Amino acid sequence: MFERLTGWLKRRDDKPLKDSLVERGFLVFQHTGEVIQAERCLQAAGFPVEVKGPPPELRTGCDMVVTFPLLMESAVRRVLEGERLSPMNVVPVSGPLLEPVSLYRVTDYGDWFMVQAANVKITVERASGRIVNVSGGGCPDVPYLASLLVGQSIAGAEEPRVKGHTLCSYALQKAFLEARRLWRQGGAA
Repeated sequence: MFERLTGWLKRRDDKPLKDSLVERGFLVFQHTGEVIQAERCLQAAGFPVEVKGPPPELRTGCDMVVTFPLLMESAVRRVLEGERLSPMNVVPVSGPLLEPVSLYRVTDYGDWFMVQAANVKITVERASGRIVNVSGGGCPDVPYLASLLVGQSIAGAEEPRVKGHTLCSYALQKAFLEARRLWRQGGAA
């Protein structure tokens, strides 16, 4: 849908504009479950959305916002209304103080690197890609997911979303995908 609606947005040399040149906005929700639902339905509709951390001025109890191309606000709102989702606020990213922050924090431990998303962490051995630790959260499925993941290769392990059902497993899924991406790019060096 996004590509169809923005097909006219091209530079003079007919190459699409870079996403970074398109003004972004973010959707602020009261509850994390709404963020997860919004991300899922907007991605299914073809919008290039990301979940990020809100700037401190806009924290509402939910430590995540959904970023989207602001010129698509009407279409985004229609999709959300169809899912009975109503953001508390839609905010244009109009300056560095309102810039959403990365959901991830990466720590380098030499032979290992750790990716943290929210309060959940996954640690990967750089050379082999083997998952050596999963921790954090506080939800009851984190120890179970850790038992399934530790010792597995980040490249081939089953994603946490397959067996997880809590906010912590959602955060672990995000950390897992980021760790996989970083390892494939050379081990978060």
